[in-house]
Amino acid sequence: MATVSLCELLGSTVYDASGAASGRVREVALAPQEDRSRVSLLIVKTPKGNRLLPLTAVSAINSGIHASTAAGDWTAADGSEGLLLLSRDLLDQQVIDVHGRKVVRVNDVDFHHDSAQNRSVLRVGGVDVGARGAVRRLLKGVIPAAVLKTLLLRVPPRDIPWDFIDLIETDPARRVKLKISHERLGKLHPADIADIVENLAPDEREAVFETLDEGVAAGALEELAPRVQKAVLESLDSDRAADIVEEMEPDAAADLLGDLSDERTEEILVQMQPEERQEVTELLEFKENSAAGRMTTEYIALPVESTAHDAIEAMRAFEGRMENMSTIYLTDSHGTLAGAVPLVKIVLAPASTPLLSLGQEPLISCHEDAKEKEFAELFDKYNLLTLPVVDEHNQLTGVITPDDVIAMLRAKL
Repeated sequence: MATVSLCELLGSTVYDASGAASGRVREVALAPQEDRSRVSLLIVKTPKGNRLLPLTAVSAINSGIHASTAAGDWTAADGSEGLLLLSRDLLDQQVIDVHGRKVVRVNDVDFHHDSAQNRSVLRVGGVDVGARGAVRRLLKGVIPAAVLKTLLLRVPPRDIPWDFIDLIETDPARRVKLKISHERLGKLHPADIADIVENLAPDEREAVFETLDEGVAAGALEELAPRVQKAVLESLDSDRAADIVEEMEPDAAADLLGDLSDERTEEILVQMQPEERQEVTELLEFKENSAAGRMTTEYIALPVESTAHDAIEAMRAFEGRMENMSTIYLTDSHGTLAGAVPLVKIVLAPASTPLLSLGQEPLISCHEDAKEKEFAELFDKYNLLTLPVVDEHNQLTGVITPDDVIAMLRAKL
């Protein structure tokens, strides 16, 4: 299978079925909604204007582009809706290398060239992000092609396979037309996504968060630096911002909304579902540097008479984060904290075992008004997985997780 670069194709002479030179390649286009990697058509600059030449009408790519149709049959290129124009939309543009977990700039595009039934087939193999692509573009037409080819052999390649690339499209209308999503990016760890996003320009960050799954976007947003979190949330439409905030841990959502203006916070809260809105609104009332301001309301609390079987069933129905299940809490009929049972004890116990008999001693908790230093010291002293937070009546109101403590420490760096 032969290879050819976008730089080599651009400007190539196009010959029609009669062998007459009829124009030059101006653009190479994909139709991403049909096939993400296969070239759909060429846009040819002719004396009569730009014309569309489908790849199905290209018989050979050899010392030029050879078409199997007459130039008069090529339709006018009136628009590019739904097309990804590789020169315009990729060259010199930033894209996301999901394998390398970084943002890269495209210097050239490499194609795999094959033929089937006397028709040429071009598929994007990868993007050139190194010096070779830059040299090829700079010296094309300046020095003889044979000399350039020899020179490029001395430049080590730096290519990224097309399957590892996610596009960044900042124009909302084009995102819809091209159906651009970030499925590959969404498979990375939220911390890796955050590292990538922090290297993007503001409008590019917005584009990424507009197309990520809400749950993935929420996880990535929580990993961003506070100033970037705020900038992202302020750039999004209120309904989109609300969709993402709803997927965040309530405490993290409250902390973030608390950094926004009252007007912006209200705009987002109004768009949220009633249950999530109530949770976040209640947390917004607490001071951020207190235990209540750091706690999450997503945890599992069961009646004091519950068994290991009840705990397993509750975990199956729990929709919060897995780390919030590391400890199951027990409360009496008044909501008073009565016990804390580590997950490992529940898993190892017979189903009928009363949870109260598995409770860890001593039962450690902190008051809602506890300062950050106080509950951080409790985590360190007792090697806690979670720390229950109680009110003045010793009723369980939330839990603090290690992530909450880490977020607190990060904010102080």
